[in-house]
Amino acid sequence: MDCLDCARTVERGVQQLDSIRACSVDLGAATLRVRYQGAPDDAAVVARVHALGYGVEQPDRAVAGPRGGSVASFMAFLLSRRATGGPLLVGGICLLGGLLLGWAGMPTSAAAAEMIALLVAGLPVALAGLRALRISRRVTINMLMTIAAVGAVVIGETAEAATVVVLFALGEALEGFTMQRSRDALRSLMRLAPAEATVLVPCMDCQGHLGKDGYTGGPCPWCGTHPEQMPVQDVQVGQIVLVKPGERVPLDGAISSGASMINQQHITGESLPVERRAGDAVYAGSINGDGALEITVSSPASESLLSRIATLVTQAQTRRAPIEHFVDRFATIYTPAVVVLALLVAAVPPLLFGQPFWDSAAEHGWLYRALALLVVACPCALVISTPVSIVSALSVASRNGVLIKGGAALEALRRVRVVAFDKTGTLTSGQLRVTEVRCADNCCLDEAACAHCDDVLALAAAVEQRSAHPLAMAVVQEAVDRHLAGRYGAEAVVALPGRGVQGQIGGRTVTIGSHAFFDDEHPHEAGLCTQVARAEASGQTTLLVCNCDDGGVQGFIALADTPRATSRQAVAALRDAGIARTAILTGDNAAVGSAVAEAVGADEVRAALLPADKLQAVHELHARYGPVAMVGDGVNDTPSLAAATVGIAMGAAGSAQALETADIALMSDDLAQLSWLLRLSQRTARVLRQNITLSLALKLAFVVLAMGGWATLWAAVLADTGAALLVTLNGMRLLREHRQ
Repeated sequence: MDCLDCARTVERGVQQLDSIRACSVDLGAATLRVRYQGAPDDAAVVARVHALGYGVEQPDRAVAGPRGGSVASFMAFLLSRRATGGPLLVGGICLLGGLLLGWAGMPTSAAAAEMIALLVAGLPVALAGLRALRISRRVTINMLMTIAAVGAVVIGETAEAATVVVLFALGEALEGFTMQRSRDALRSLMRLAPAEATVLVPCMDCQGHLGKDGYTGGPCPWCGTHPEQMPVQDVQVGQIVLVKPGERVPLDGAISSGASMINQQHITGESLPVERRAGDAVYAGSINGDGALEITVSSPASESLLSRIATLVTQAQTRRAPIEHFVDRFATIYTPAVVVLALLVAAVPPLLFGQPFWDSAAEHGWLYRALALLVVACPCALVISTPVSIVSALSVASRNGVLIKGGAALEALRRVRVVAFDKTGTLTSGQLRVTEVRCADNCCLDEAACAHCDDVLALAAAVEQRSAHPLAMAVVQEAVDRHLAGRYGAEAVVALPGRGVQGQIGGRTVTIGSHAFFDDEHPHEAGLCTQVARAEASGQTTLLVCNCDDGGVQGFIALADTPRATSRQAVAALRDAGIARTAILTGDNAAVGSAVAEAVGADEVRAALLPADKLQAVHELHARYGPVAMVGDGVNDTPSLAAATVGIAMGAAGSAQALETADIALMSDDLAQLSWLLRLSQRTARVLRQNITLSLALKLAFVVLAMGGWATLWAAVLADTGAALLVTLNGMRLLREHRQ
């Protein structure tokens, strides 16, 4: 399919089958979706598509077209389309030969060459127009060209008729070529992951060791594993795959052995390789660096992050922007209206005003003017202007690690005036970290750390080592980072429900607990109490450490879910991009929310919100300031993501529910992409306005010229083809958009 007119022809023709309840054709993805009334009848659908002059492939067998944008690539594209490309090449050669023969003073031979060009290049156009009229009952662009060409022959303008059909066919082929390139940019997602994986398979029922030490079969304990190639679809969750240096990761999983630099730019948009070690997650399609990795598969091929991306991209192309719907409806009415107008132009002046119907030596007759009007009024440029721009924008966004679920979300994004953020996991990392360690002595209050402070952390880490609580894990991680883990060993560790944890270290009882617990059970200095209260007032959680046998509180540890490194810059960039207000919607208390709001520069914070409260907050922000974008990552964010003008989910850290509900997913969880997204949306809107204005302005200018008798048929088709190419190339400029 070359343009939206082709897509509508297929859609209308298939919809008329008795077995079809609903049918939709997506030009960008080149896909046909049908819903049957009863039992599926794929054969009838395929037969109808073939009858309309188009081909059908199963999605998993679809192959990419020729790569690149060179003349050689275009020629290869034409040769791959034998039904239309071959006749176009032959017709173009004959037309060029006819022009040369005419200039050489051989009019008879020139006329014969031009007639051959007309018949060869025009036959596919005429057949397509007649098929659409007979089956789909649509007057298409092909039919307009056929009428114009036949009319030109009738009035003796064979050369112009041949020029019309060759230039029109060339324009259609160029539109199809550029659309194919846009499709390939999206289909390339599916080619990122390899088709096979190297699986480390254990030796089963080893004949060489049966009977040894009681071994009767199953995995051999002596032989270990051996590599075996198998399709990724056959690899089971829990199996271990080997990825050699330079290879692509075949499936999602966690590294069980090895370390390497991983290039995951095509998945997350990160420009530089990232270091990954044992325990880290890796994604299918990522490129391994210089280290061999053994990866434990965490999800089947059909559920990998890459497959989810491909699914989201496929869904995105079916969600059309409002401007696309407008152009589609406009073109549906416009094309038959042009035929009626051309008939009136040909008939009314001669019948009512005595104007010439046929051409004369002095001027073009009104039949010729009507034919020129038919040619120039074709809506090619108009109908191609929106899908090529939208597909280009969606493609460049996916290359930069952002999935936009269709043109509607892209168009809505430019109208957003308020951006509301969830806090935990969105503006913050979602993981608690130690922000401060202080001993009970006053010697270190103005210093970053001291030996006494290190001792406080080492004591706490020894006891918390036995706990799986998030606070305990953060304390232990901080001790590891400071190389203090293992200084002490704890025994007899017991939890104090609702208060803290207690253990024995070198015969001493060490207790870690909350400030309220220590106020009741372990008296401490007023100065330390002031320090703890200050930390809690700023939104941090505190743990006090007590050596109970010595009778003293050793100090305290403050923890917080710290903002992401890019959060403050992202909020500032949004303001520069035209966002009027930013807000934080969080379920945490007001102190925590205010601390994060101050750290990132948000305009307001609404704290202690349940999911229903977040939903209400989104409605209130919309009523007060205008369209709202909601950025979140959790299940509790799904109501507000759905209610917002545009819902944006964190792709890597986000829950499956949030990803499903949101309109946009940031696959690298990089908030800095938000301002770039806004600018991409705004630029796409500008390109769409430019394309529509250019299309309509050129049409209007040449309609005036055609009506005045100043436009020739070949100039009209050249203007129509030129306009289509201009808007196509202008739309494809979006493919060059890159994040700074």
